[in-house]
Amino acid sequence: MNNLRNSVIDEVVVCDTIPLSDEIKALPNVRTLTLSGMLAEAIRRISNEESISAMFEH
Repeated sequence: MNNLRNSVIDEVVVCDTIPLSDEIKALPNVRTLTLSGMLAEAIRRISNEESISAMFEH
């Protein structure tokens, strides 16, 4: 925790696939991105037998 708080790194980006402690969430240099939309789209594509790799073509 102190390593993140005192780091010279401007920002640490994490995803919301695992819960973060409130202490980590409160750090100003930690940003959490949600993956729910991407996971939902991947599940939809798998269910419809569509390409998942097409999601990353842009």
